[in-house]
Amino acid sequence: MTEKPISRYPIPDINDLPDDIKEMIAKVQEKAGFIPNIFLALAHRPAELRAFFAYHDALMEKESGLSKAEMEMIVVATSNANQCQYCVIAHGAVLRIRAKNSYIADQVAINYRKADISKRQKAMLDFAMKVSKEAYEVCDEDFRILQSHGFSDEDIWDIAGITAFFGLSNRMVNFTSMRTNNEFYSMARDISET
Repeated sequence: MTEKPISRYPIPDINDLPDDIKEMIAKVQEKAGFIPNIFLALAHRPAELRAFFAYHDALMEKESGLSKAEMEMIVVATSNANQCQYCVIAHGAVLRIRAKNSYIADQVAINYRKADISKRQKAMLDFAMKVSKEAYEVCDEDFRILQSHGFSDEDIWDIAGITAFFGLSNRMVNFTSMRTNNEFYSMARDISET
C-alpha cells in the first residue's frame, strides 16, 4: 500500500529549510515525538509558516481568561463546522490532553450542545460558532450573554481571534488536502477526568 501524500503541494526537504524553521520543527518533534504534518505542509512557503505560527502562539500560548482546554474546545467545535478533518483530529488530541478527558473532544466535535461541558463553555462555543459562520451578526447582546457567564471583553476577543485564526487554518488545510498524522488519532484516548 502506497502512503498518501501529506499535501497536494510539494513538501520541502527539512535540510533545505532556513535554520529557524529547522529549529522550530526540531522543537515540536522533540515535544510531540513526531512532526505534525502542518509544519511540513506549510514549510512550502517559509515566510507564511513563520507568520502562521507567530499568530498561533500569540493566541494560544498567552495568559487568558480562557483555559487551555477551552481554547482547544473552540478549535475543535469550529473546525468541525468547517469540515476540517486535520484540525478536529489534531486539536481533539490536544483537547483530550488539556482537559484530561478521553471523551470531551469527540463530544465537542460532534455536538458541543450535548457535551459534558459547563453552561459557560456552551455560551463560549455558541459565540465562536456565530463568529465562524455569521460574524456579520455579532451584536451587543452577544457580549452581554458572554459577560453574564464571566467573560471579560478581552476574553471575548480571544474567543473571536481563535475562531478567526482557525478559520484560516481550516481553509488552508482543506485546500491543500493536508493529511492528519496517524499519531493524533490515538493520543490521550486512555485518560480520565480527575
